[in-house]
Order: sequence, then C-alpha cells, then structure tokens
Amino acid sequence: PRRWAVLRYAGSGAHHQQWGTWTRDEELAGIVAALAAPGEPGLPPVVLVCAHGLHDTCCAVRGRPAARALSRLYPGLVWESTHVGGDRFAANVVVLPDGVYYGGLDAATAVTMVEEHLRDRVHAGHLRGYTDLVPAQQVAVGAALQHFGPAGRHAWTVTATTRLDDQWHVHLTGHPPHPALLDVEVRSHRTPPRQLTCRGLARSSTVVYEATGLRWD
Repeated sequence: PRRWAVLRYAGSGAHHQQWGTWTRDEELAGIVAALAAPGEPGLPPVVLVCAHGLHDTCCAVRGRPAARALSRLYPGLVWESTHVGGDRFAANVVVLPDGVYYGGLDAATAVTMVEEHLRDRVHAGHLRGYTDLVPAQQVAVGAALQHFGPAGRHAWTVTATTRLDDQWHVHLTGHPPHPALLDVEVRSHRTPPRQLTCRGLARSSTVVYEATGLRWD
C-alpha cells in the first residue's frame, strides 16, 4: 500500500513517528491530524536516498546504486526519494527522524556511514550536517567530530552562535568523554564560478563554510 509518514525530530533524542496508508488523495488529510499528534517513539529509522534524475542526473546515477546496496542490508527501511538538496554532493542520504545528511557517497561508503550511524556513531567524513542547524553550526559540529572522533547524534549541542560579517563563533557543549565546552570559529567565503552539478551547465558560485579554530575546556 502507499504510505505517508510524519517523522519528528526531538533534540532530546526522543524521536517520534506516525505512519498511515492511503489509496485516495483525500485520505492524505490524515497527515494534518498526525502533525498535531505525539507520535510513536522507538520505531525503526527511515533512510532516504536521493535518486531524482530529472532534477540532476548525478542524483540518479550515483544515488540508485547506493539505494540498492542499502536496501539489501536494510530491507524495508530504505526509500528512493525526490530532491533533498545539494546536487553537487550526490549521492545524498538522509537518516530520519535523526535528520542527518550524508553526501559524496557511493554504494560502499553509503553502507558504512549508515551502519555506523545506526550504532550511534556519526562520522565527520561524508557528513553534510544536521537538519536542525544552520550551515555555520553544522560546520562547527563537523569540526568537533573531526577532531574528537565519531560520536552520537546528541553528543554535541549548539548552545550559542554569534556572527560578525563572514565570521561565526559557535559555542558547543559536549557530553562525556568529550569536553564540556567547545568554541569553534567558522569563516565563510564564496567560491569562484564553476559547474556545480551534472545537469547545471551554467557556471555558478557557492558559499563555503570552514572551521578555522577550536578551543575547549
């Protein structure tokens, strides 16, 4: 049957889901009630793999092999999806309700990243970021994972962010064995124009965020 789902991320780690089925379009109105419902915790995760070839060829060419490899390992958990953003990072994988994006994957690395993720070990390699954070905060968490090693989805929490022009100061709190306080300096800059995606033939620039310093107590 065709299914819909409301997948809700909670910063506490108590993620909730609510699922339903539909045969007629009007039955999708059940989603409205689900948005206000508490949902059910403890359900298996959902793994989305962008395979939207009409949006950008790379998403299908790189995404479908990753989806096949993941489906063999996790039957029933993996969905090929439409556009999830960031064509230039194909293949893209999103784990829900955690809200964690991975990119630049192939079949082998997609399996490795998802296996580790389901063990509550988020790696900096191939990590694009967390859906509840803005880009500078995503880079700060990525820098923490890069420096201190893989950690759980909730091992680092953003507690404050300040900005001055193209500089950000992101304050993180860590859970043991990580430092209790971590300050990350982030800088943004625009790249020279280039072809960003397979389908986008026009040359475009993009804003890149980089961690330039870490301090901790």
